[in-house]
Amino acid sequence: MGGGREVPISLEGLRDKNLMQLKKLNTALFPVRYNDKYYADALSSADFTKLAYYGDICVGSIACRLEKKEAGAVRVYIMTLGVLAPYRGLGIGTRLLNHVLELCSKQNISETYLHVQTNNEDAINFYKKFGFEITDTIKNYYTNITPPDCYVVTKYITQSKK
Repeated sequence: MGGGREVPISLEGLRDKNLMQLKKLNTALFPVRYNDKYYADALSSADFTKLAYYGDICVGSIACRLEKKEAGAVRVYIMTLGVLAPYRGLGIGTRLLNHVLELCSKQNISETYLHVQTNNEDAINFYKKFGFEITDTIKNYYTNITPPDCYVVTKYITQSKK
């Protein structure tokens, strides 16, 4: 990459034609296999699920599910957020998460949450930088990985005044 040229990082929406990219990323990033419902939810979340490209290489993603709450409110569940190890530290995860948080603010969605394995200090610290806090612990949430417990990590979003 000589010459100090900046490699562009771009975000792309998830569609049928690039769904396989997300499947490959998830296989490389996570110790869990995701079912068809995960991918259907990711596709139907529209702009809330993005693939991140470093130049033309797919290196990260955020996949969300929109959940209806009582009284018609919606909250966003971040199913997965990950960046391949060689591309961490370049701001890609930050860009993906900020994209979703900005969308939430624009669409008056006041709650975003996710599950994090209790020993994943890097992820916990990453989310805390964005104002997420641990709001619950679920015992035996995961099967086939140790520890099996997870934290529920939540951010309550204040709406942008336009």
